[in-house]
Amino acid sequence: VQLQASGGGLVQAGGSLRLSCANAGRTNYVMGWFRQAPGKQREFVAGITWNWGTTVYADSVKDRFIISRDKAKRMVYLQMNNLKAEDTAAYYCATRSGDITPRTSEWGYWGQGTLVTVSS
Repeated sequence: VQLQASGGGLVQAGGSLRLSCANAGRTNYVMGWFRQAPGKQREFVAGITWNWGTTVYADSVKDRFIISRDKAKRMVYLQMNNLKAEDTAAYYCATRSGDITPRTSEWGYWGQGTLVTVSS
């Protein structure tokens, strides 16, 4: 499984970005977005079930970020709105068989990171 994340960049606080993850999605798998800020542990941001599109969000991004999938294109997206300086991090997409979990160690397949920098 080779996931390819893209779409990062520099944005001002309050702005928006959309991240993409290619080569995503398999039946009975779930997709997730994680992020890792400098000096911090990687953390769960959002997840979506490939079959039904059920979503889960970290409290820190709820009501600002939206995860979605395009099954035909095998793409997963993370729409990030009202970005804050604390959202600055490398963002990673990941996939696993089973349920959405915030435990990073339980995700087996990862894409490379895409850097998001939010200037205040």
